[in-house]
Amino acid sequence: MIDLLSSPEAWASLATLTALEIVLGIDNVIFLSIVAARLPEAQQRPARQIGLALALIMRVGLLFSIAWIASLSAPIVTLAGFPLSWRDLVLIGGGLFLLTKGTREIHAMMEGEEDAHGGGGGTTFAAAIAQIVVLDVVFSLDSVITAVGMAQDLEIMVAAIVIAIIVMLVAAEPVSAFVNRHPTVKMLALAFLLLVGVALIADGMHFHIPREYIYFAIAFSAGVEALNLLAARNRRARRKAP
Repeated sequence: MIDLLSSPEAWASLATLTALEIVLGIDNVIFLSIVAARLPEAQQRPARQIGLALALIMRVGLLFSIAWIASLSAPIVTLAGFPLSWRDLVLIGGGLFLLTKGTREIHAMMEGEEDAHGGGGGTTFAAAIAQIVVLDVVFSLDSVITAVGMAQDLEIMVAAIVIAIIVMLVAAEPVSAFVNRHPTVKMLALAFLLLVGVALIADGMHFHIPREYIYFAIAFSAGVEALNLLAARNRRARRKAP
């Protein structure tokens, strides 16, 4: 442990892995924001905190079960000549869940069902936590496999994941407030979840879509939306000016 603290390579590995874990955690934060928004306002913050705490517990627990994680990649069944492992099934199931959830949320926005709930109260606390747990399993598996592939020391992997979760915990509330305050931003967030769902299914089918493509697409869309919001704010300011 002392050797790691004095090793520049270890610090560089920690910084790189932490940054990657934070980027991968964007999925988690957006999903938490959308699910928690369905709850009464008083329950939204506890739901986000519990969701991130469960994500931390799952990821650290998986890191201490690296041998078991490795076994998840071994084929367990072959369908039409296509080998599938437990990891593949988890990714495909998580991707389908995200596609279903994203589609239903978009439908609710377009049909005005959210307005009927007054911006919250569209689900129960237990149901929201159950949805968060399902996606935590998928995102945690993805996160841990990435960590194992990038770092050799367990201490570095655990530290990177803990730091990333702390950053996500700090960012969750302002991100949730911003997303839910702007319907067009929320629509972009839902589109992002649909893209991630497709990427997870592709990974499960052994067709890897580089996440950089997805993040570039959503970053470009977010940049355009930021310009739209700025233009709208300037128009409101001009209307208010004497």
